Amino acid sequence: MKTMLYKFALAATLALSTGTTAMADEMNETDIRNGYLVHGALAQYYRWYQLYERPDGGIENALDILAEDVVVVSGLGTAKGLDDYAARVAQLPGHWQNAHDVRDVQVSINDDGTLALNADITYLNAGMLESGSIRSAELTYTMAMTATDGVLPKFTEITISQNSDGTADAFVDAYADNRVRSLVHYWLALIEDPSRNPEPVREILADGFSLNFSSGAITDFDGFKAWLAGPGSQIEASTHVISGFSVFENADGTYAMTAVFDWAGILPDGNELVAKTRHNWTVTNDVAERFARILTVDVEVLEPFRPRAK
Repeated sequence: MKTMLYKFALAATLALSTGTTAMADEMNETDIRNGYLVHGALAQYYRWYQLYERPDGGIENALDILAEDVVVVSGLGTAKGLDDYAARVAQLPGHWQNAHDVRDVQVSINDDGTLALNADITYLNAGMLESGSIRSAELTYTMAMTATDGVLPKFTEITISQNSDGTADAFVDAYADNRVRSLVHYWLALIEDPSRNPEPVREILADGFSLNFSSGAITDFDGFKAWLAGPGSQIEASTHVISGFSVFENADGTYAMTAVFDWAGILPDGNELVAKTRHNWTVTNDVAERFARILTVDVEVLEPFRPRAK
């Protein structure tokens, strides 16, 4: 049993965004057990920016994260419902380039099961200012979400407040970072979900994928299902926190992601464990799909499996 648990902890250690929660040694039992809900919220949050950063991804993927009666309030006014929101987005100039650098994001779970998300970002725009300068603004997002049948909640309220307005020296594209972060959080939500349902993971695995975990390489979906039902199910609850994250685009159009992750888990006997690894991913991307896809994962152990300090 301990060997299987050890392999699971090292293999599954991935990420929660910087600023989202405490590090693994500082989390309480509720933080660990609710981790998959937080990851689901963050997977949706990072998708919010993709329509603005890559409009060719299509409006349907943007509407997919919103409740039918969503209310979106920003400097452009108030949009009520999906049709109203889609009509507002359609009016945005096609030549604009937008980037959203997420500086801090916090997710909380309310007593009624709804979620609240607050984030501070730096927004960059090329094309808005007649002078040709790059517009820069500090924005705060206040967002409410409701649960669905799966791990991905939907936004019911979004309020965007502007805190500053100025210019930047250069436009820095943030699409790759936001796109890959969304993928990472969705993966985590799915593997941490107590239901242990492997089927939704098909959507985020590329053809020919290879997950090189410490327990061995997984190269087909049956192998993944066996891992999730075997080593992946030996932990009663777990979650993951990021302490480093970088993404760059390869010459072939794939993305390379490197991240250091802290993992915390609860065993069936109530004991709690932590570990730290470095993950290197190769990610494929079709901008029209809901999520990018995992092609390869390679894992390096930084801190072995050990009891969590309390």
